[in-house]
Amino acid sequence: MSLTYNMDVESDSQWLCTTPGTIALKQPYLCTEAGLFYGKQWFSTARLGKESYILFFTLKGAGMIEQGEDQVLLPAGQAMLMNCRTPQSYYTAPGYSCWHHYWIHIDGPGVSSMEEFLIPGKKLTPIPLMEINAKTCFDVVLNTLQAGTVDSVAQMSLSIHSLLAAMIHSQFSQEESSSSRQVILDAAEFIRRHYQDPLCLDLLVEQAHLSKSYFMRLFRQYMGTTPYNYLLCWRISQAKELLLTTDLSVGAIANSVGFGNESNFSTRFSSMTGQSPLQYRKSAFAVSE
Repeated sequence: MSLTYNMDVESDSQWLCTTPGTIALKQPYLCTEAGLFYGKQWFSTARLGKESYILFFTLKGAGMIEQGEDQVLLPAGQAMLMNCRTPQSYYTAPGYSCWHHYWIHIDGPGVSSMEEFLIPGKKLTPIPLMEINAKTCFDVVLNTLQAGTVDSVAQMSLSIHSLLAAMIHSQFSQEESSSSRQVILDAAEFIRRHYQDPLCLDLLVEQAHLSKSYFMRLFRQYMGTTPYNYLLCWRISQAKELLLTTDLSVGAIANSVGFGNESNFSTRFSSMTGQSPLQYRKSAFAVSE
């Protein structure tokens, strides 16, 4: 990592670092550095790369973040996640006298799983957040970063999750009324209502009046998976209910939830639950007894 910076910040700014211990490394969200910078006009940072993500939230003024071909303004009340593994720079935006902002270097499987939603298409994306809620979460991270206790690690991981989840909710809420989102919600509802029938992607695409590639991209963006996997999960969920609430045979249940044959159903069920249908039924009854 090659890092250059101009620490043109007010004296009460904070910059904290830690080395995650065993417990922290097992968390889905972990933090290695955090800060609250009251950046002045000439504040700037540039680096070639760092094995983490960075999450910003602007309190006052604005920052300018650059990575690849992206150059994004981050004004007050907006947050942004950036993958630091490629060169980047950020600084007080031209025309602004300050950039007061929280920042945390974070990583872990929970963060990477949210990247496709918070950095859609690998594009830096500012997202509005309520200041009072964001400040609470960032302050928890700053206050617990160097404590190293099990409790502090859990609080910090939960706060990072809360920030990222709030960003996803905010982003999707902005698009709630968009026609493309409603098209996908309608498609998902159609799958749930017709899961027992033979369904094909071409039918869903035809009803949506979209190209196949665009429909697939939107479905994954809004539902977090492909239409086929969504259908499989729904069928398996209905099969679980039948296994627990009826004495139907496995073959009858397979037909009832839309699988072509018992063998295919059993294979899919085992792959997705780790148990065969009969094992699932027996284990559930054993627990209830």
